Amino acid sequence: MTEIKKNLVCWAVSDGRAGIEANCLGLAAAMGVAPVIHHVQMKFPWKWLPPALIPLHTGIYDASLFPPQDAHEESWPDVIIGCGRQAALFTALVRKLSKGKTFAIQIQDPKVSPDLYDLVVTPDHDKLRGSNVLTTCGALNKITPDLLEVSKKELAPRISGLPRPLVAVLIGGKSKAYDLTENIIHQLGNQLQNLHQQTGCGFLLTTSRRTGQKNAALLSGYLKDIPAFVWDGQSPNPYFGFLGSADAIIVTSDSVNMVTEAASTGRPVFTVDLAGGTKKFDRFHQKLRDDGIIRPFNGTLETWPYPPLCESQRIAKIILKKLDNSGRR
Repeated sequence: MTEIKKNLVCWAVSDGRAGIEANCLGLAAAMGVAPVIHHVQMKFPWKWLPPALIPLHTGIYDASLFPPQDAHEESWPDVIIGCGRQAALFTALVRKLSKGKTFAIQIQDPKVSPDLYDLVVTPDHDKLRGSNVLTTCGALNKITPDLLEVSKKELAPRISGLPRPLVAVLIGGKSKAYDLTENIIHQLGNQLQNLHQQTGCGFLLTTSRRTGQKNAALLSGYLKDIPAFVWDGQSPNPYFGFLGSADAIIVTSDSVNMVTEAASTGRPVFTVDLAGGTKKFDRFHQKLRDDGIIRPFNGTLETWPYPPLCESQRIAKIILKKLDNSGRR
């Protein structure tokens, strides 16, 4: 387990969406800090403008989010970790207003100069480069062997009757780049039924808000007569328990977070293509295929070895070394 560094005050800043916030929390956990979580939104009309056209001024956010102008230096955090468009300028403002006390880390391409931050951490497929830019394979997350083992043990009593191999099925849904159509659901449902007939496997199914109730119900219907644990969408999502328990993982291609988290387990990861896509997503999937980490799901199971992705831990070591060298911890 990572030792908690109680002497470091850290803010984790995002717009509150789970997938965005997960990047901040994953990096903070790998650094061994317990962050104070802040959710921020730019005011109208700034939130609708390209970041490069927005002035770096506190007026673009709610003033109560910042310490007062005469606040003591200790009011500012030692480290701020921001992620996403809404948080990007907030992270830069905290660095500026703290007069350099706060070590500012922005995750994902901020669409403004990286020079506004101490470090920018961005997926390799975003193509942003610079002297203070660190690139990652996929998204940062809090997956560790310890988390998977603990989550597996918590879930074990609820899935003890399911046969092996256990296959986790992680379903995303409609986004700006992708669409989860009924035809894809029907195709996947038939493939899962055939896979059970071939292997006798059991399933662990979880969906997201983007899946949509109709699609979730359709896919669940395909598994109603098959040994499966289907998350009901209401109780706490046993997502990490699924990852820790699965012998193989099937995941839709729309979520960099889910694909990266699956690839952090070391288990075989199969992707299901959704309608749409972008060149950026294509670069991400192609790299993981080239690295021997993921394969497209064609209705069968295979096994292959690969080093689990541990990007949060790798980036955290670099950051902590920089903080040490700067005398900030």
